[in-house]
Amino acid sequence: MSKERFDIHQHLTDRIVAAIEAGAGPWQMPWHRGSGGRHPVNIASGNKYRGVNVLALWVEAQVTGYGSHVWGTYRQWAEKGASVRKGQKASYIVFYRQTEVEAGDDAENESKSRVFARAAPVFNAEQVDGSPQVTPAAPVEDLHDVDGFVARTGAKIVHGGNRACFVPKLDEIHMPRRELFTGSATSTPTEAYYSTLLHELTHWTALPHRCDRDLSGRFGTDSYAMEELVAELGAAFLCAELGIAVEPRADHAQYLAHWLNVLKADKRAIFTAASKAGEALSFLQSERPAIASPLSS
Repeated sequence: MSKERFDIHQHLTDRIVAAIEAGAGPWQMPWHRGSGGRHPVNIASGNKYRGVNVLALWVEAQVTGYGSHVWGTYRQWAEKGASVRKGQKASYIVFYRQTEVEAGDDAENESKSRVFARAAPVFNAEQVDGSPQVTPAAPVEDLHDVDGFVARTGAKIVHGGNRACFVPKLDEIHMPRRELFTGSATSTPTEAYYSTLLHELTHWTALPHRCDRDLSGRFGTDSYAMEELVAELGAAFLCAELGIAVEPRADHAQYLAHWLNVLKADKRAIFTAASKAGEALSFLQSERPAIASPLSS
């Protein structure tokens, strides 16, 4: 009897659902707490993990209580002179491998290829003995000036009122004035302001002439929940890139049931959301001429 293939999509989705359902106290999504919002890095290269692997390792850090943001495979740790302690349980990341499909009778099939997801077991620095210090690779861009980063995107930010939202018809992000953000026991008002702004900035990328995501859903629909997941992950990824602690918005708890429904119904939903969030982040980080919105013409 053949051994059943490990399903990385189902595994990660199950871990996220379990983390949400087991949450105690004031509810937060798992990526708000993993490793204090620090970007996971690889021990061998010093590079930051990307896309859904950031989320996967944040979830593992939350569930297991790891405080380090450094990860690596068994072999990578060994090559650094460290050893994974006996009995330690691996966490999993995903990588994609493209494989050419055998050419068929139809010439159109000759250049087709398929992409397969593969799981790789990794261990946290807290699971090994003799763990060396790691120096993360220098970022591609210096993004410490968050205001400058937001300004470079060309997004129109309108301050006023008491609600943060993106208004597609106007192509505007509406934000309360900065002084109205009070922060919380775990974040400063500045962190609360910027994490909220980056959430709305991710929504801003959804219009057709940017990343072209579906904004037609209304509250309570699966498409609405998916876009909120994309915005949540986009804000989390941006906060990690820019060195800002992640502060969940107060109104996110009401989306919980809809997020869980989507995650339970589709094991690939979180991968899709992370992929879309990654596309939004790449769009926002790209060096490009300002693109005028069709709404302003």
